[in-house]
Amino acid sequence: VKIGSGAKKVFYNASHHANEWITSVVLMKFIEDYASALSQNTAIFGENARQLAQRITLYLAVMVNPDGVDLVTGEIPRGSAPYNAARRMNNPPVPFPSGWKANISGVDLNVNYPARWEEARRIKFAMGYTAPGPRDYVGPYPLSEPETQAMASFTRENEFLLTLSYHTQGAVIYWKFADYEPEHSFQIGQRMSQVSGYDLEITPSASGNAGYKDWFIQDFNKPGYTIEAGRGTSPLPLEQFPEIYEDNLGILVLGMSLAAELL
Repeated sequence: VKIGSGAKKVFYNASHHANEWITSVVLMKFIEDYASALSQNTAIFGENARQLAQRITLYLAVMVNPDGVDLVTGEIPRGSAPYNAARRMNNPPVPFPSGWKANISGVDLNVNYPARWEEARRIKFAMGYTAPGPRDYVGPYPLSEPETQAMASFTRENEFLLTLSYHTQGAVIYWKFADYEPEHSFQIGQRMSQVSGYDLEITPSASGNAGYKDWFIQDFNKPGYTIEAGRGTSPLPLEQFPEIYEDNLGILVLGMSLAAELL
């Protein structure tokens, strides 16, 4: 989805992980509210929507992992060939299919980017994730999957000033990769933390490699953030959606307004 006509571009994505599909609902609701504010010439989180759209072009990949989400949400029928193939790959086992994170081929998309992928492979293999399965398998090589290839290609085609990658859960904003600290990235992260109540943290070392945010920071040296929305065990229940959306509306608007102001 593309909204706005500004020269500066930002990019939001959700549902790299199948059982984190509620993040796609967050972006869809935001599209609805932003479009409504544009059509009515009103504000969204204190920002005039039309002025924002004149300064920023927002791109959204609402569901990076559609086949995985279809598995988790029951859109892939029980007993079908894709369902049975995934069930055979459920090792180490997770609650099936609700706990599935990977794409339908058993590759965890958010450890499939070329940002210290070899280190991610070493860590995940040591943890026992050595073959296609429900989570944490890094793939045979970086960008081996059609989903990550599409994300990387689209990102290279545009000059995004800032990206948000939505995940669940933990109510945390991760802002850093390795020793990279893009200009204004910590400052923007602090503002996002203030409006959401989410903690601003550095990604734990066991999961701090080969993600989209990591690759974006590494290759473009621009602010990129992983937002771990909500609290609990994924998939989070829809009952938690109103609170998640309220907490994240400010982040979603600030991603645009601060990019326009600072970047």
